[in-house]
Amino acid sequence: MSSATLPSLQDALALGLTHAEYELICEKHGGPPNRLELAMYSLLWSEHCAYKHSKKLLRTLPTEGPTVVMGPGENAGVVDVGGGLVCAFKVESHNHPSAVEPFQGAATGVGGILRDIFALGARPIAVLNSLRFGEPSSERSRYLLDHAVSGIGHYGNSIGVPTVGGEVYFEGPYEQNCLVNAMALGLCAREQIVRSAASGVGNLVVLFGARTGRDGIGGASVLASAEFGEADEDKRPTVQVGDPFEESKLLECSLELVAAGLLVCLQDLGAAGLTSSAAEMASKGGVGLDLHVDRVPLREADMEPFEVMVSESQERMLCVVEPKNVPMVLELCEKWEVNASAIGQVTDSGRIRVFQAERLIGDMPVVALVDECPLYDLEPAKPQRQLYAPSRPTLERGASLARTLLALIGSPNLASRRPLFEQYDSIVQSRTVARPGQADAAVLKLADGGALAVSIDGNGRRVAADPYWGTVAVVLECAANLACVGAQPLGATNNLNFGNPEKPHIAWQLTEAVRGLGDACRALQTPIVGGNVSLYNEAAQGGPIYPTPVIGMVGRMPDASRACGLGFRREGDAIALAGEFKPSLAASELAKLLGEELPDGLPEIEIDLVAVSLLAVREAVRSGELSSAHDIAEGGLAVALSECCLAGGVGARVTVPAAEPLSALFGEAAGGFVLSGPADVLERLGTSTNLRVIGEVGGQTLQIEHSDGLLECSLEQMMQASGSLGELFP
Repeated sequence: MSSATLPSLQDALALGLTHAEYELICEKHGGPPNRLELAMYSLLWSEHCAYKHSKKLLRTLPTEGPTVVMGPGENAGVVDVGGGLVCAFKVESHNHPSAVEPFQGAATGVGGILRDIFALGARPIAVLNSLRFGEPSSERSRYLLDHAVSGIGHYGNSIGVPTVGGEVYFEGPYEQNCLVNAMALGLCAREQIVRSAASGVGNLVVLFGARTGRDGIGGASVLASAEFGEADEDKRPTVQVGDPFEESKLLECSLELVAAGLLVCLQDLGAAGLTSSAAEMASKGGVGLDLHVDRVPLREADMEPFEVMVSESQERMLCVVEPKNVPMVLELCEKWEVNASAIGQVTDSGRIRVFQAERLIGDMPVVALVDECPLYDLEPAKPQRQLYAPSRPTLERGASLARTLLALIGSPNLASRRPLFEQYDSIVQSRTVARPGQADAAVLKLADGGALAVSIDGNGRRVAADPYWGTVAVVLECAANLACVGAQPLGATNNLNFGNPEKPHIAWQLTEAVRGLGDACRALQTPIVGGNVSLYNEAAQGGPIYPTPVIGMVGRMPDASRACGLGFRREGDAIALAGEFKPSLAASELAKLLGEELPDGLPEIEIDLVAVSLLAVREAVRSGELSSAHDIAEGGLAVALSECCLAGGVGARVTVPAAEPLSALFGEAAGGFVLSGPADVLERLGTSTNLRVIGEVGGQTLQIEHSDGLLECSLEQMMQASGSLGELFP
């Protein structure tokens, strides 16, 4: 290619690179890159692939522990669950694609996270999701919600992996930038794990799965590394199109190839497609790769080489195979009706070389592509004022406590999620011990009688009020959900959803949130084994999203049959308030309903004391003597009690001695639990944690005696209020 046809600086800027980055690329590359090379550099140096504004922060997180088999750096993290089995799990975002095309954006988010799991040789056993939308009164938010949920259900239900849990919240700052975070976990024998590092000079590179098309071109750089503007419709072609039935064949084919020992390494094709998967495999193995774009099976015959290299078409995998095994690999792919082609070779050059019809059309150092993108120091500065406007009030001040409770349990953020979960198959594969909404964490039984528990949590509004303590509270909430089913955390994954990190106030949010994440996980001795960062979640007109760190946590329990549900079960059982619970109305759900501004900070949390309570509750559940266990989260104690009543179909009578009933009933804080069971069992538990019996189970109403009188709501009233999301899913 002559110098006259080389891309210009303006071309580089249009692809999301900065002036300085383009000059550095020219230096590392040995001259200006051609069109193909520039496209590949722009993707691998994008925020989505290079983590250039977050990698330094992520290095501060705890990643090692006695159960960790594989930490950050691979397709997913892996922890040992005993009996020779390991669990692979990870959470990733598909926010920007979902904001442009919600059905396919959400569907391919599920497909992508599943490939991360079986790329390690693990069979996916469950999916969870964490969703954020604008207020449901908005036509745009209703559209995004409906189509994203449909996309998740379509992909997960079709491929036969249960959706066992998740969360959805509605807040104004997500109006333009919805969040769709998908988490998956899978199981395999420890010795079956396959990694993604290419090795063996002379080994062949085999691409298998769906044919390559133009869908998804530029997704990593166009969608995930820039703010949204007015012309989002122009970005629609960058959203991938998924086919769960194709992925089902790909899954079975991949697992059989791994089980047969035919692969040197395996990698899925996600963001940046063949460019990213090939370059990362070469980088991890310290080798080079020669790739032939004319050998890639195409859906559209006239695709240009750069389109082939950057396409994000779904349901594709890349592997390295010894030459003697290639015929068996191709034969196995044919058995599963999966396209497969040897498209390249491992070399000792340390370069990615791209050929078309034996003509060299691209030649780049692997280290320049993957390892030499500059990492930036953030310039955090706490904002002088609150960034986010208060929500429109929907509850009048001075409303009765009963009316306040009904307003809270009927609000979009606290209403029953049953209408949403009914869109998903939660019991396929027959591992699910409790359906969504029946327990605080999803429980998946194992062959040895034990179980895995998994939870996913986030609270953007509280993190917006205080990025450090808000993030600490999210981690503790996730761990509390596991404690309520008797599970000990083995590891965590995270998805950090933030605005533009180049702005000092967003950099401050991100820095403080990562600090809180690290401190909380260290206190709980729960390593972070992997995750994802999604930045630039803000619109030119609507501003940034709430800072939203989402935490997924996996735990192990010895006896699946002893997992506690959240619902009250037996009339006459005692009810106890347990844990270090110090409620505050700051940034609470009630404060939102009242239209209050976010405060400048949240109360500090005594993490070590909360950790003691988590241990005590976990051991009590494992004893099999408790009837129910439920952590106190959004909406406070009164909402938690109502959820226990509704889940069990029985009322309760409790007394809450407090000088300020509004805060005591509806204030929020980490570390509180509502437990029920025989009175003597609860009294014994009180010796190991802060616990006081506050009432008993019974009747058809929830009665809460407080310093100002009596709050009373019938089960029927509460059920009717909590069903408000039904109108969103008629």
